[in-house]
Amino acid sequence: MIKLILFDLDGVLVDACEIHRISLNDALKEISNTEITIEEHHNQFNGLPTKKKLEILLSQNRINESDISLIFNKKQEYTIQEIKNNLKPDLIKIELHRQNRWNGLKSACVTNSITKTAALMLACTAQLDYMEFIISNEAVRFPKPHGEGYIKAMVKLGIYPEECIIVEDSPNGLLAAKSTGAHVWQVSGPYEVNYENFQQFMFDLSKRK
Repeated sequence: MIKLILFDLDGVLVDACEIHRISLNDALKEISNTEITIEEHHNQFNGLPTKKKLEILLSQNRINESDISLIFNKKQEYTIQEIKNNLKPDLIKIELHRQNRWNGLKSACVTNSITKTAALMLACTAQLDYMEFIISNEAVRFPKPHGEGYIKAMVKLGIYPEECIIVEDSPNGLLAAKSTGAHVWQVSGPYEVNYENFQQFMFDLSKRK
């Protein structure tokens, strides 16, 4: 019996991948005169925490170690501006959460974003009140593609993997989700995350058992 749904954030509950990409690139261009291309974003950087992205750029000699803290702080500043300017209440996600709560399912968010950013995104899209909690990259030792965040969420609520569905889109997130043994609903973007599609996933899951 399914008792818990764990949602990734970017690319699942909110369409924020571009927000993160643009915000980091604005900071990189301002401080280090470099940026991450679209191809690099999709092939290597998508779904990784900002600190991990900066570690990669440092290893490629594209940024200076002394600038990492400044880039990180600038990126967070730009991200908050973008969130406030672009994210609005998402009625489709609200309906999904309402129906799932009515059916006795708990929901939580597990993300590689920092807590402040994740909470703001969920608040601006009116989804925060439906989450039991947020587990951000600040709450784990090993962020995605490691499964620690998802495992921690299940342990916190006393839920076994077979009682849990994880909703993910990015390669790193999918690696994390599949490593836990939970059921994984793979989506291509937030537009697929709605109650009708969730019902279809649950129906397909029941046929596989």
